[in-house]
Amino acid sequence: MSVMDGYLGAAEQAVALLEAPEVAAAWERPSALAEMTVGALAGHLAAQIFSVGSALRICVDPALRETHEVPIPLLEHYARAAWIDAPLDGEVNAGIRKRGEDHASQGASRLVGLARTALADQHRLAECADDQVVFMPQTGWALRLDDFLVTRMLELAVHRDDLAVSVGRPVQELPQAAFDPVLVLLARLAARRHGQSALLRALARAERAPAAINAI
Repeated sequence: MSVMDGYLGAAEQAVALLEAPEVAAAWERPSALAEMTVGALAGHLAAQIFSVGSALRICVDPALRETHEVPIPLLEHYARAAWIDAPLDGEVNAGIRKRGEDHASQGASRLVGLARTALADQHRLAECADDQVVFMPQTGWALRLDDFLVTRMLELAVHRDDLAVSVGRPVQELPQAAFDPVLVLLARLAARRHGQSALLRALARAERAPAAINAI
């Protein structure tokens, strides 16, 4: 199974959760994330799918395909990410919440419809090359398409769990094609943050496990 297959499977699960009646019923209530309503969290989850639409347009439109941007490695993307370790009330996180709220303002039904339509079109990702360069204007740098899709899978995995917990829904296991790259990425980020020994002990030696092994 390819990274594209993994992304499409994770995105399908995310849209299915967005369609759950419990999400619409709790739209204005607080979510499991501080200072975010369920609707804003749903908007942020849907935005991960919308962002892939721009990458798809680059792949299928020859006029947009050529770029002089040099993609950076996946781990470097997270080393540069402004949102990691940013304070809750900082500009970056406030902006993330605002964009989620903007998506949520369309209402649950409209947001779900847009996400479902976007995902249906994204099966055309099969037309894209794995090494297609995707420039991300929100960051100012570019990634290979496969690496970009792994970043989306991580977001979908984490925020699908946040949303499910927020509305009391069970969390469906990710398809293996999505879980494997997300697990590898999280493990690498955790090792970079805490060191290899801390990660190995957390996974294999409970008696010596560190108090925290968070990746992000």
